[in-house]
Amino acid sequence: MTERKRNVRLVAAAGVLGGVLALTALGGTSNAATSGNDAGNHPKTQARVDQPAAQDASDARIKITPKQGARNVGISDPVKVTVSNGKLTKVTMTAVATGAEIPGTLSADGTSWKPDGRLERATKYQVAADAEDAQGRSVTGNATITTVSPAGDFIGHLSPEDGSTVGVGMPVTVEFDKAIGNKAAVESKIQVSSSSGQRVVGHWFNDHRLDFRPENYWKPGSTVTVKLDPHGNQKTVTFKIGRSQISTVDARTKQMTVVRDGKTIKTIPISSGSPEHPTYNGQMVISEKFRQIRMNGATVGLTKEDGKPAYDIEDVPHAMRLSASGTFIHGNYWSADPVFGKVNTSHGCVGLKDVKGGGDGEQPAAWFFDHSMIGDVVIVKNSDDKTKLAPDNGLSDWNMPWNEWVAGSAIS
Repeated sequence: MTERKRNVRLVAAAGVLGGVLALTALGGTSNAATSGNDAGNHPKTQARVDQPAAQDASDARIKITPKQGARNVGISDPVKVTVSNGKLTKVTMTAVATGAEIPGTLSADGTSWKPDGRLERATKYQVAADAEDAQGRSVTGNATITTVSPAGDFIGHLSPEDGSTVGVGMPVTVEFDKAIGNKAAVESKIQVSSSSGQRVVGHWFNDHRLDFRPENYWKPGSTVTVKLDPHGNQKTVTFKIGRSQISTVDARTKQMTVVRDGKTIKTIPISSGSPEHPTYNGQMVISEKFRQIRMNGATVGLTKEDGKPAYDIEDVPHAMRLSASGTFIHGNYWSADPVFGKVNTSHGCVGLKDVKGGGDGEQPAAWFFDHSMIGDVVIVKNSDDKTKLAPDNGLSDWNMPWNEWVAGSAIS
């Protein structure tokens, strides 16, 4: 389950920006069949750790076309959900902005589904599918796609959502469906301020993504206001910064220290990335939360010599995304208890002790999940990883020095 967001849409006539600017709040997606940082062969020690969970995995494989994150999808392009080695049990397609469900038809043999009619332009859709194999083992698949906007227009997806409360590390992010040429014109029409008085500056990571943040984390309890005015049609979005929670994972001591408003409230034994697949060092931000999710090594290039996924765990509990490339902090029920606080065994994620199904609220993973919110900061240190965590990998903006951040603004 992910923290879902409603969409706020702003549409203005073409003018200064040379096109329509439609801004919507960017909701989380339920695709997270990912884990780990680097491609490579499956280490023998980790294979033994993952084997019990892999044995229970469903043989059914869901494929959603177009793939997750697809942009500029034609309104007449084929949208299809198929399954191999099983049958689809449920498929829903909804317009994220309105929640309206799109009618569709399931094939007689239960192996494919497609919407009944054409899609709307400049619209974001969420597709969710469930399937079972011959043994009744279930699997889920999810994808979010955005249809093409009219020529000369573009869409910007804004996060976080209007009226939300987030952690101190949550940047304001606008992702555009088309490359932005006149960055100064677009950035000048998006003003971000904080009741704390902190200076907020925008930074273009590329032609499609513009983020805003202050030099240091947002002040707890402050209110952030985003004013959007592409052509005299102003729309205001506000969100609140909650308490400060910064959790530091020490890969060397294999402990995570949770600090709430400057005070340590809990220390949790962890198991981070193995020597073959060390966890990224750096400041990461929780961007999505899932009560349960499937993780498949093939999605990040982790396969065995025979090409099969190095791991395929369909019910990873209490998972929270830390990077776009697949780093999560999540519950782990398949490893023996002694690994937590003792041995780093994962493919790059941070594992916390849990039980299958995640139903025991006393487990460390359940506690951390229940006491975390979108926008909370998780810092990893003393990992063997030598790769610099890219600031645009998820919401890792804080890894960029302030002078470089300001230099990336088109108007500062």
